Amino acid sequence: MSSISIIGLGNMAGALAERALAGGNAVEIIGRDQAKAEERAAALGSATVGTAGAAPAGAIVVLAVPYASAAAVVGEYGDALHGKVIIDITNPISPDFTGFVTPDGSSGAQEIAKAAPAGAPVVKAFNTLFSHVLAAGPAEGRPLDVFIAGDDAQAKTRVSAFIESLGLRPMDVGQLPMARTLENVALLQLGLVAHSVKHTDFSLGVSILR
Repeated sequence: MSSISIIGLGNMAGALAERALAGGNAVEIIGRDQAKAEERAAALGSATVGTAGAAPAGAIVVLAVPYASAAAVVGEYGDALHGKVIIDITNPISPDFTGFVTPDGSSGAQEIAKAAPAGAPVVKAFNTLFSHVLAAGPAEGRPLDVFIAGDDAQAKTRVSAFIESLGLRPMDVGQLPMARTLENVALLQLGLVAHSVKHTDFSLGVSILR
């Protein structure tokens, strides 16, 4: 199993923490609101609480903050992230849900990787799952698919093992530039919510026919 530090106190952070603990992983909760972080950890039962800005305890650090502050958060930790794998779950979607706030040809994950220190590979993952769907886990006997992208093969192997410990299925889509495609998938999901599905009780995955 893995040691995980989750930076953030939102719905996705909570869903990931709960599933990670259920999967036998060690979980550290980190948030700027120390009281809220301690409250979250107490509710989870066996999570520990870290200090914002201090070196995370986990070998895998989940960046579960809004994209607008993600690169700044990574920069704040700086070399304290060296040797750790950073999982970027953010979606840099514009406020009108029609595009992205990242530079043309880039992705949120690539921009975050620019802010990360050397020796802290970034892996895109979990950005195509709604928090309540992630919390519920496998549906109709099938594990949910978690698409991942990254340049470091060893980092992706570690993230894949973590995903499997959650009872989910990792699906490697390639190098880190493919994160832009995964962020487009998130935009696609919002389009489905607005125009056809009309709710968020769904996930996108792969059906292997042969």
